[in-house]
Amino acid sequence: MAASLSPTARTTLHRSKERGRSAREDLYAILDSGVICHLGVVVDGAPMVVPTGYGRLDDTLYLHGSTGARSLRGALEDEICVTVTHLDGIVLARSIFHHSVNYRSAMIYGRARRVTDPDERLAGLRALSEQLAPGQWDAVRPPTRKELAATEVLALSLAEASVKARQGPPGDELEDYALPIWAGVLPVRMSWGEPEPDPELSERLRTPAHVAARPPLGSLPQKI
Repeated sequence: MAASLSPTARTTLHRSKERGRSAREDLYAILDSGVICHLGVVVDGAPMVVPTGYGRLDDTLYLHGSTGARSLRGALEDEICVTVTHLDGIVLARSIFHHSVNYRSAMIYGRARRVTDPDERLAGLRALSEQLAPGQWDAVRPPTRKELAATEVLALSLAEASVKARQGPPGDELEDYALPIWAGVLPVRMSWGEPEPDPELSERLRTPAHVAARPPLGSLPQKI
């Protein structure tokens, strides 16, 4: 039996409860098929939401950035909120009121910790790299001590998280189904373009397979 998310006061849905997902596997699927998360922190008494890269290892989410980044400093001073969202379609109804979007979203709350253990730092950075560009970590030069010293790595537990999703056609009022108005879903698909070589690259170097044959971005899982 799949492990379930543990509901808390912050993760319990109060509206559109039917869109909630309780399986931890659904949380993993959303995180693993994304590239960018949004990190919500409070800096100098004001909210700040920063798009940033991330990586997951088991029940831990890793974030990174410059040691001088205000957002990461703020993340260590108070609780944070991290979100990941996939837009899967625009839902066009027969009335403006019932227009919607098909989506998958995850929201994680908690207090981040600074990662200081050298092995965990490298594992977290590798997870970040593999999330952004699978296979690239083993294909390029590893980080130097100077580069590692300039990089902050944070870890956030996935213990307190919620998942919400909507899929399917519009839900119109019964009396509106007879209206002569087109309704349905306009799917949204994000795809990779053709790799563009660096102008300084030697003509003898070809695009590696892990770059050229990367699967579609944000592929929709079967049961979410």
